[in-house]
Amino acid sequence: MNKIKLVIAPDSFKGSLSAFHVCEAIEKGVRSALPDCEIVKIPLADGGEGTVDALVHATDGSFVTSGVVDPLGNPIQAEWGFLGDGETAVIEMAAASGLPLVPQDKRNPLETTTFGTGQLIAAAVKKGCRKIIVGIGGSATTDFGTGMAQALGVKFFRKDGSEITQKMNGRLMGEVATIDTSGLAGALKETEILTACDVENPLLGANGAVYTYSPQKGADAEICRALEKNMENIAKVVAHKVRDVRDIPGAGAAGGLGGGLVAFLNAQLQPGIRLVLDACNFSRKIENAQYIFTGEGRIDEQTVFGKTIAGVTDAARKQNIPVIALAGSVDISGTSMQKLGVTAAFSICDKPMGLQEAMASSERLLARTAEQIVRVILHLYIKDKMI
Repeated sequence: MNKIKLVIAPDSFKGSLSAFHVCEAIEKGVRSALPDCEIVKIPLADGGEGTVDALVHATDGSFVTSGVVDPLGNPIQAEWGFLGDGETAVIEMAAASGLPLVPQDKRNPLETTTFGTGQLIAAAVKKGCRKIIVGIGGSATTDFGTGMAQALGVKFFRKDGSEITQKMNGRLMGEVATIDTSGLAGALKETEILTACDVENPLLGANGAVYTYSPQKGADAEICRALEKNMENIAKVVAHKVRDVRDIPGAGAAGGLGGGLVAFLNAQLQPGIRLVLDACNFSRKIENAQYIFTGEGRIDEQTVFGKTIAGVTDAARKQNIPVIALAGSVDISGTSMQKLGVTAAFSICDKPMGLQEAMASSERLLARTAEQIVRVILHLYIKDKMI
């Protein structure tokens, strides 16, 4: 009997199971039906929440905790990942500068900073990393990454020549008249910065960093007007002294952090799932697989556009490997399913149930659904004398 190779490569089921634990649940179900098959587990993420966890597990890396400041400047401990290749770090800016770190009544992007994200980058460089993947989803900030840059040695000055020594934030962007980047560590100039960015918003304007994202960070109309004015100021100064990033697609991501990473650190903005798949050598790991199991909490029409499952099917298509998707709910048309490239998609819910019950039972439901699917696959293999 030829051993079947199955790859398990899901995203997390947000609010329920991490991608790693989704892999474990699916493997349990698969082995109930086919104990001796070869299983390759590759927990995935699309560059947002869960990216550190997924890549550390997928590459046999390690977790690192560093002391940084939160968006309001308070000391916290933030986790990042050191990948199994021994030279790549993965950072989620939300670990240091994310919206959940700011109490509801203190959310004001005029006052929040990405300084802690810069500290995480500095920690990775100090550890010897010369390639850093930065996920920039979930920010509490609209500071163009000036706080991040300041933490890495960039100095900001007012018109009177005085240095801004407070941690840079959305309000202080408006006071900057000139910049000195000579303090950036030499090692940073030799470090490749890859930024997971899945939006194309420019820095300024109606679709820019301020008006698109700041309201969800606590900004009202008056704050947005002030932020846009300040963003215009810092963008002009940076364009004159460093690099003009105002029209770069994605510069407006994470309150302008996308643009700041490009301007100050020469970062590359790339789709998050592409970065993750490359970092875990996905194409190589799936070679000679008979099937790939993937999944996420919900499969719908948006799944087609750059989500984890879309990245998996794109890679699988190149090697002609069928992809089976599992999700809590499946609400996608046949046309979109074909475009997505999934061979079949299954809801794991086995009876009418509410969201909370489904989330609480997701491990059992994943295992059960995977087992049933593998039993069908085995029947077809045996029937067609493929094994």
